Amino acid sequence: MLSLETWIGLRYMRAKKRNGLMSVISIISIFGIATGVTALIVVLSVMNGFQKEIRGQLLQVTPHMQMSYLQADPGDNWQGLAKIAQASPRVLGVAPYVSGQALLANSGEVQGVQVKGIDPAEEPKVSEYGEKLPNELYQQLKPGQFEMILGKDIADRLGVQPGEKVTLISPEGNVTPVGMVPRMKQFTVAATVSTGIFAVDNSLSIIHIEDAKTLYRAGDGDVGIQLRLSQPETAPDVTATIVPAEQRNRIAAFDWTYQNRDYFQAVEVEKKMMFVIMFFISLVASINLISTLIMTVTEKQAAIAILRTLGLPPRGIMKIFLVQGTLLGVVGTAIGVVLGVTVALNVGAIVATIEQMAGRKLVTSAIYFIDYMPSQVKLSDVLAIVAISLGLSFVATLLPSWRASKTQPAEALRYE
Repeated sequence: MLSLETWIGLRYMRAKKRNGLMSVISIISIFGIATGVTALIVVLSVMNGFQKEIRGQLLQVTPHMQMSYLQADPGDNWQGLAKIAQASPRVLGVAPYVSGQALLANSGEVQGVQVKGIDPAEEPKVSEYGEKLPNELYQQLKPGQFEMILGKDIADRLGVQPGEKVTLISPEGNVTPVGMVPRMKQFTVAATVSTGIFAVDNSLSIIHIEDAKTLYRAGDGDVGIQLRLSQPETAPDVTATIVPAEQRNRIAAFDWTYQNRDYFQAVEVEKKMMFVIMFFISLVASINLISTLIMTVTEKQAAIAILRTLGLPPRGIMKIFLVQGTLLGVVGTAIGVVLGVTVALNVGAIVATIEQMAGRKLVTSAIYFIDYMPSQVKLSDVLAIVAISLGLSFVATLLPSWRASKTQPAEALRYE
């Protein structure tokens, strides 16, 4: 059975026909709260989606771990590093690599690339480029043939097709009578790949490891290894323990979280800033709720005075308006949660439809790493948003409710 205060509070939510303005204002308050909650859920879900997708994309193109010699002794090679790495049960695969920076030139176009020399027989143990870069494609790379696999976007900018040649300019120069001259070598484009991953399609340049050693004048001790782990998130722990203590002064190990730490920190800061901005939207909606309740208190002065005259204590008057304000907050929050979760779960399709209607891409891989709008709704985020919204709504009701409880019956009924 409802208490008198609760029953009156519920009744006040429904305005009489002679004063429809209060009903409209209540609806506006509910709409404002719902809008704030919806915006918070959608924004945080999209940011969660970006974090998840970008993490997955980076793990496809970035080794979970890398190891290399800081000081290589005669006889050192990548097999020695592999032996150390494979002693850890968390390591699933190991493959050698040689990498370096270079320029690719063709028909007056020049593009900077990160050249990666791989062993076609070992690379599938650590790479996850997916079906768009099948393992069979690696087998096209033969030592001494000076062939390369290029990302589709960079190949398009250079204007080269599979089978055509491109000039690779290495910073490892040749000493001549006129000074240091950059080394240049003609490579044949064996294949181009389009993975949809910006970092791959715009900078991928894979060659055979023997060609890379020749190009960069790398000895056996200059060859590092890439590692694939059973659980990528444990990479920092593995990095800290994988190298024996007596060899840490000559062997370096670093993981994917260290390599990409600046980017993930930037995404986390952006997520927090978006949360703060959306929080203020909810705060504005709560201020609107204060205005609604103050207007209700002003309109109900006579009714409050009569209730006080009939013996209802100030605490009871305060409870009436606390019930009304809290219920407005609950209704607005509930509507916001339903709308927010619905939009968040379908935001990819919504954005795709808008892109189709507008005839242009709103999300491009050149900026966001991916060319679609991801979303991941987290229960913890939704619950936190609900708690914040209800908390703000409750706090917003305190001042009007307290003001109503201080109404003096004689003053309120003087002009009635």
